[in-house]
Amino acid sequence: MSDFVSMKFLRRILIAGAATTALCVGFTVAPALEWRGASAQEITPHAIAPPSGAPTSFADLIERVRPAVVSISVRQRPDAAQGPAVEGLPPGFEEFFRGRPGRPGPAPTALGSGFFIDQSGVVVTNHHVIEGAEEITIRTSDGRDLPADIVGSDEPTDLAVLRVRGGGRFPFVNFDDASHVRVGDWVVAVGNPFGLDGTATAGIVSAIGRRDAGSSAYVDYMQIDAPINRGNSGGPTFDLSGRVIGVNSAIFSPTGGSVGIGFAIPSGTANTVVHQLLDAGRVTRGWIGVSIQGIDQDMAASLGLDEPRGALVGSVVPDGPAARAGIQQGDVIVTYDGQRIQDNRDLTQRVGATRVGQTTRVEVLRAGARRTLNLRLAERPSEQTLASATPTPNATPQEEQGGVAQSSLGLSARPMTPEDRTRYELAANEAGLVVTNVDPGSDIAQKGVRAGDVILQAGGRSVRTLQELNTAVDAAQRAGRPLLLQVDGRAGRRFVAANLGER
Repeated sequence: MSDFVSMKFLRRILIAGAATTALCVGFTVAPALEWRGASAQEITPHAIAPPSGAPTSFADLIERVRPAVVSISVRQRPDAAQGPAVEGLPPGFEEFFRGRPGRPGPAPTALGSGFFIDQSGVVVTNHHVIEGAEEITIRTSDGRDLPADIVGSDEPTDLAVLRVRGGGRFPFVNFDDASHVRVGDWVVAVGNPFGLDGTATAGIVSAIGRRDAGSSAYVDYMQIDAPINRGNSGGPTFDLSGRVIGVNSAIFSPTGGSVGIGFAIPSGTANTVVHQLLDAGRVTRGWIGVSIQGIDQDMAASLGLDEPRGALVGSVVPDGPAARAGIQQGDVIVTYDGQRIQDNRDLTQRVGATRVGQTTRVEVLRAGARRTLNLRLAERPSEQTLASATPTPNATPQEEQGGVAQSSLGLSARPMTPEDRTRYELAANEAGLVVTNVDPGSDIAQKGVRAGDVILQAGGRSVRTLQELNTAVDAAQRAGRPLLLQVDGRAGRRFVAANLGER
């Protein structure tokens, strides 16, 4: 009896195991065999249908588009920068490939990807791939090495256009406007990761309109999870129809390799920039001559706004378009050309897209009142010109010299000396208070104010004495709102809304 029970139990285990194995590997299993007297039956494979909308293979697509994708090798000038070409990225964000660590030779090199956009040999890639180039070589999918020249390059969007020297006839792909792209759509990337030509990967669109990726105020990035690595930079992102919907530009990577978070410049942005580069060799953008920053909830409260929106003017370029229109430091630009401004990035993109020389109307909030001004745009200077025109703070923390503790702010400060004015490169009509100590647990410390910074304004007014600062603190406390400070220091000139403690 016990033997019979054991055999019966074993039979059930074998049948269940066979069925489980078949399900795991995607087979259809023939009807269960009788334990005794049955002949062996063949288990025939049966393909499982993919989920609705998923391709069974990307082979046809990749075979069609791969000939248009190229690898780019750049011999850089000996004085070319070896660090990341894209500055100001949040921790973990890196460009795909900048130089080859340990590579011998007298000049640094860089590798990247690109793609033909017409048959005459016009190639699109990233600005940082060809920055500082002394010699550029393009390797086609059939193994030819061809010299190329730079047609034009645009650092703010990290895009560049090259042309094969001597021309020829090449397979090419086309930009799509990407308006049809949705989160969850399939994407395919083809490029040159780590020098491996013609590598293809697939994934989906993870997000659209990323403003918290990369450093460009002119690009709202498309996030994809197709595995891309260093060397994919400048390569195309395709949809399933083989249309270019993005140009790979950055990755988020704590390790330096792909972790499934990559960012592409949407094709609508790329196409506009590329055509300007082809037409004129450079990109022109509108410029109004201000530095601006975003507004958080505390700043909105201190400014009397019902919500944190608009762009706060941190400084105005003397005799620039904004200065001539009457815009002042501390104004909040709330509308531009009749459109509400959501934040400083929104304003930057709208101004950049406006034709040079055009006059537009802006609405500003100043001291609680709204004013409408007419603004005639100039052409935005180069990034190098803008950088050289921005003074670099040369602040060093000072020992407290007779400073009066500002308990409500959580800091101590002292009046400025003539030596301070020279060190901080202040204009003749500017003054302030030097921060000598900051309580590490204070709200203002959490917002980045440090010893050695200079408080230029408090509550919309210049402050030259500790009494003026105390007066501004009292007024903000009576109004029950944060105190808006303008601070100059290591982080540059900016506004900070300080929540006040009890006095």
